[in-house]
Amino acid sequence: MTDSSQPSSLSSPRPLGRARVQAIGLGCMNVCHAYGAALPDEQARALIRQALDLGVDHFDTATLYGFGASETLVGQALRGERQRFFLASKCGMGGVDVEGSGRLVRVIDGRPATLRAQCEASLRRLQTDHIDLYYLHRHDPRVPIAESVGELARLQAEGKIGGIGLSEVSVALLRQAHAEAPITAIQNEFSLWTRNPEIALLDATRELGVALVAFSPLGRGFLTGRLRQVDDLAAGDIRRHMPRFAPDAYAANLRLLPALQALADEAGCSLAQLALAWVLAQGTHVHAIPGTQRAEHLRENQAALGLTIPPGLIARASAALRHEQVVGARYNAQGTSEVFSEEFAS
Repeated sequence: MTDSSQPSSLSSPRPLGRARVQAIGLGCMNVCHAYGAALPDEQARALIRQALDLGVDHFDTATLYGFGASETLVGQALRGERQRFFLASKCGMGGVDVEGSGRLVRVIDGRPATLRAQCEASLRRLQTDHIDLYYLHRHDPRVPIAESVGELARLQAEGKIGGIGLSEVSVALLRQAHAEAPITAIQNEFSLWTRNPEIALLDATRELGVALVAFSPLGRGFLTGRLRQVDDLAAGDIRRHMPRFAPDAYAANLRLLPALQALADEAGCSLAQLALAWVLAQGTHVHAIPGTQRAEHLRENQAALGLTIPPGLIARASAALRHEQVVGARYNAQGTSEVFSEEFAS
């Protein structure tokens, strides 16, 4: 449902906790994690710094990304500029050397002691004394969410973090957590081809005064229109394990793009810009954090803030790509078992 109260342009800052930030931030995962080869450190730092110089004031990273490498790069790139940006990171999912071999394995761990230790390590890597928004990256079903959130509230009381966030959670978990301590933001996947927040989360976050931060607002590259072949994705690219990126499924999904491209052409913008505008049109409490490794895509994404797209065209985009048309699940069986966001009935 498009929020009819949205401003005529997307350039107005939006509330995020006690701050107001631009509606499009920068997701700092894929400079070093998940989508093929990492950028060389010097290039990664330059990209992050260029984002700041372009006006990005919301940077999102995590303990998990590169097992600390992303936080380190953000800290190095933005050193000395702490007053110019809003900083978000995440805990509860990181790398553990479980076999003593030096090879880190991704582990979800929501125990209070783990969250505290990860926060302290994040502060050091980020070269700061506080993180403006700190998410529980995944709910650990072995730990009541009130226990995890309770520890984040203690870190908040100590001034080490500002707002408390959750990622990939359901409305039920949001309400349980919110009863323990006020939640600032929920970060769930949300885009034209991942509409799950429309089931219940979009309305619940609006009701509770919680920001909804959309990760993968460009559909992990699908909604740029530039990813035409998935066979040549790098061996380490996480999309190789996602059902909707399997070759046959992806070929079917590509057939959904021409109708959206026609709308983008009508609006006088790129397909990626239309996709970002669509996400932000779903509510003035919604933010988007696209990631990129390329400066030209960074500039393209930021330019979307200058768009004014009629609500009618946004509604037509909603109708042009419906959730039931998408072939393939978001995650494979393991990934699905680790998230708690609402799912559409199959």
